Amino acid sequence: MDPKSFLPKEAYASLENTEFSRSEELPLYTSYIPQRRSVRWKKCLLFVMCIVAFAFLRCGDQFRGSTTPSARNPAYLIVAEHGAVASENKRCSDIGVEVMKDGGNAVDAAISAAFCTGVVNMFSSGIGGGGFMTVRIPPSAPNASSEVYVIDFRETAPALSNTTMFSGNPLSAKYGGLSVAVPGEIRGFEEAHRRWGSLPWNRLIQPSVDLANQWTVDTELARRIQTYSRLMLGQDDWRTVFAPNGKPLIEGQTIRRPNYARTLSVLASDGPDAFYKGPIADALVRKIKETGGIMTHADLEGYAVKVERALRGTYRDKKVYTSRAPTSGPALLHMLNLIERFDLAKEGRSGLNAHRIVEAQKFGFAASRTRIGDPSFALNNSALIAEISTKDFADLIAANLTDDRTHPVEYYNPEFDIVTDHGTSHTSAVDSQGMAVALTTTVNLVFGSQVLDPETGILLNDEMDDFSTPGFPNDFGLWPSPYNYPEPGKRPLSSIAPTIMEHGDGSFYLAIGGSGGSRIFPSLFQVILNLDWGLDVSEAIEYGRMHDQLLPMDVDVDNTLPNDLVDFLRDRGHNVTVKPIGRVAGIVQAVLQKEGTIFAASDSRKNGIAAGY
Repeated sequence: MDPKSFLPKEAYASLENTEFSRSEELPLYTSYIPQRRSVRWKKCLLFVMCIVAFAFLRCGDQFRGSTTPSARNPAYLIVAEHGAVASENKRCSDIGVEVMKDGGNAVDAAISAAFCTGVVNMFSSGIGGGGFMTVRIPPSAPNASSEVYVIDFRETAPALSNTTMFSGNPLSAKYGGLSVAVPGEIRGFEEAHRRWGSLPWNRLIQPSVDLANQWTVDTELARRIQTYSRLMLGQDDWRTVFAPNGKPLIEGQTIRRPNYARTLSVLASDGPDAFYKGPIADALVRKIKETGGIMTHADLEGYAVKVERALRGTYRDKKVYTSRAPTSGPALLHMLNLIERFDLAKEGRSGLNAHRIVEAQKFGFAASRTRIGDPSFALNNSALIAEISTKDFADLIAANLTDDRTHPVEYYNPEFDIVTDHGTSHTSAVDSQGMAVALTTTVNLVFGSQVLDPETGILLNDEMDDFSTPGFPNDFGLWPSPYNYPEPGKRPLSSIAPTIMEHGDGSFYLAIGGSGGSRIFPSLFQVILNLDWGLDVSEAIEYGRMHDQLLPMDVDVDNTLPNDLVDFLRDRGHNVTVKPIGRVAGIVQAVLQKEGTIFAASDSRKNGIAAGY
């Protein structure tokens, strides 16, 4: 299978006789672009550079979108009395609220909204992927404590996986059937519904069945279709849906996914088992194998979710509940533990505090993200993973925080690779009883593996790309982490961190999560800090952000931040690149309760609008 067949139309340029040079205009995830010039390269170096370019082109929507503003809906603050849902698409937020009005709770609403997202924003998530759900069960008696659980329905590596499976062809981890990990979304939703749902299963799916039969293309989907127009026009599986008249669909035109609607209808009537065995499973295994994959019926039938108590910490006077490894929940807690030693609210939004926030991010990436893997596997140090989120560990690291300057990468002592996942969506919900959900789902990169099964209409993930490949550096030249090599049944590392917070008295405060690859948990971190500065939840999400993940050695700063803050960062030695805030970067959805009133907001960077009643 030719990897070029999966790339956007911009990927045609030859990479031979190409020199890669530094460009300050490039977005965060890559540091080089091709420039025509005849030179001789060693074969291995050319190979690495080609992969960098392919990665840039493969995720063109994320990268190119990072340098130009997008058309954005205005930001909306939703004020509600009974319940609210914040998703990345208004249709889906509305569907979630209608479920609540019909007697459903926050779990029902979040699941229904997520099914909807898989229909209209299939480039981000869907039943061919997986994710994590943090659920708060309110106390059933006075003076009792709430219970917070995490359902881990992350995709897993097929049984025939091995640590070197992508060494000879790293691009096969991104494109085609070999990149597909065992989907977990349906099992995850089934488990949440079985434990806590209140409405019938088919009631949660039916709105998405109706929607999949016909709707109109929204702004975000139109952008992705245009960016990936070669894919849409070049393969029958895609052309039928996204370019039915020989031209890619544009915003406002009618789009239909009848085969996907039929699949959802089967799942609604026959239950979740229908995904993992029977005709749907037969079609998926057949398509995956046709496109070079190794998944079997046994992989699908054997998939199981994990349910455990949420990872718990504190931030100032708040209780924090988040997801455990292999997510970045521990990294989020670590950064909150570092920054709470400063009185940001009293000192104000100064340049010094901006510097401290960036430094906390850098230590967060170094101490957490480069050392975390699936703790179920022997190689991974579960004791080290457990230590990352503690106050004691933050005390040790805090001694290295310096107010006068930033430092070279080696100062933060990172170990290995940093993985990103871009095709992700998040839904936050809270109901009138205080049940709250933070649900993040993903197909990994934009349009996942770019394998679309025509029989079922299911777009399959490329989650295997979140594993590290032995002997092959990532886009930044970092060598891979043995904690995150692919192994049978293993769950890859993730930037996801669906989080719920409570006030000190145990009452609900916030449900928050996001999408955007390695930007996810730093974005959540900054939104939480913005709330401390007195912003409402919409303002906190919309406010400009900073991002530093150690490599490349840049601080990515939104152009809405004050100039004096940017100048301060440069004075402290940061290599600052200012970018338009309208680009698609970290996307956050949140619901918050204050003095009995519910507030909800979705990130306008992805044209999201929340809903409530």
